[in-house]
Amino acid sequence: MSGTAVVVGVDIGTTSTKAVAYDTGGRQLAVHSIGYPLDEPQPGYAQQDPGQIFDAVVGSVRAVVEQLHEPVAGLSFSTAMHSLIGLDAAGTPLTPSLTWADSRASAQAERLRAVPSGLALHRRTGTPVHPMAPLSKLVWYAEQDPKLHERVAHWVSIKDYVLLRLTGALVTDHSVASATGLMDIRRLVWDAEALRIAGITEQRLPQLVPTTHVLPGLTAEAARATSLPADTPLVVGAGDGPLANLGLGAVHPGEVACSIGTSGAMRVMVERPGVDPLGGVFCYALTEQRWVVGGAINNGGIVLQWAGEALAPELGENAEEELLDLAARAPVGSGGLIMLPYLLSERAPHWSALPRGAYVGLTHGHRREHLVRAALEGVCQQLALVLASVKAAGNEVREVRASGGFARSALWRQILADALGMPVRFPAGHEGSSFGAALLGMQALGLIESIDVAADLVKIDETVRPDAAAAATYAALLPLFSELYDALVPTFASLRRLAPSLPPEPPPTAPPQ
Repeated sequence: MSGTAVVVGVDIGTTSTKAVAYDTGGRQLAVHSIGYPLDEPQPGYAQQDPGQIFDAVVGSVRAVVEQLHEPVAGLSFSTAMHSLIGLDAAGTPLTPSLTWADSRASAQAERLRAVPSGLALHRRTGTPVHPMAPLSKLVWYAEQDPKLHERVAHWVSIKDYVLLRLTGALVTDHSVASATGLMDIRRLVWDAEALRIAGITEQRLPQLVPTTHVLPGLTAEAARATSLPADTPLVVGAGDGPLANLGLGAVHPGEVACSIGTSGAMRVMVERPGVDPLGGVFCYALTEQRWVVGGAINNGGIVLQWAGEALAPELGENAEEELLDLAARAPVGSGGLIMLPYLLSERAPHWSALPRGAYVGLTHGHRREHLVRAALEGVCQQLALVLASVKAAGNEVREVRASGGFARSALWRQILADALGMPVRFPAGHEGSSFGAALLGMQALGLIESIDVAADLVKIDETVRPDAAAAATYAALLPLFSELYDALVPTFASLRRLAPSLPPEPPPTAPPQ
């Protein structure tokens, strides 16, 4: 499909906002990104200035518009999920933007998870009971700062805040709402029990709208700031996870999108919402007919970065290639060494903030190459556990498409295929969530017939097939990897209990993304 209509996909990420212009043939015409800091003023806090993010959105859109020779048919938005901001009645932030990585609500989340209604809440809302979720964060505010909790007129996500300032409309889409722990995913309404737990009413939340909802234009101030006509339509858009599936062309049931950047994720497209009986996966909306089931992990490329700093500091800052060469010297299975890669705690499939990283099986014969390879294998084994939970939720898995910085490494690509025990396809480089947002916007504006065109627009560069012997080794080790988590939960709990009396843990060397 080809054409000259242009839609700008705006991806509001954890460390930057990227605006990318596409035509209806999927061609990228212009791109610009603007970064911003992630503030961690004390352990467990991961927050941002909403005003800085709004300025980055406006600046990146303006820079793209000024590169284009064609008029812009519309803007469409993607956003990092699970953010939470408290606004006063005038729309001014009373709190920072708490990101998904903010874990200050760990105690509240663990308490909610420990009662039978916790799993019921997860299955009803699609969102695991975890400190990442706005539900847990709202409980934290109610308990730790009740006066502020009461002063807040509206609790919103970062994308809701940006759209409010751009258009004056206070809305949130079903996709972002499905990641709050506050929306009933089958009825598409705010969940009364979740609101009671959070201590709020639905009047203090934005209006729920479909992801394809079109806002009719910009305020005069926003039009000037973005260099766009005031009547430019804005498509509300969705969360970055579901849109990444769309951007990779994984739009049909059974097609899994896997990504490993700093963190990682595994998501399969489904036609009806649902969570597995054990609550190992999330379920987030893309459209009313398309949902993604899967899990995110905190520890992806950050584990390799840590290995370089902790195990091979003499290699310097940009040592990724040398580290991977080092790992390649070790055998499949790292000589019986297993690493639980929970350096930044963990999410799927256990959804607990308790775990810490661990090496198990260490012997006198192990060397640095074994430790580095075990770290890579641990990330891929964790994704294999997520894939098992996706299947346990009753979902067919026919194909895996993968993206992210890890794909630069032939070794890491092969370990992933071997750990999953199935071929992994690597699409040609689209910008993922921003391309997904643009495609969703094109459908909403009637410029393409359906988001199904993504399957034709995304081309596969390479398919990596599993090595039979290596896959058998990882399959044999996976139950041990899984059992280790359960075995160490009491130790993780004891470490947390002892933490106040121990010297403080060192801060992370880089913020999670």
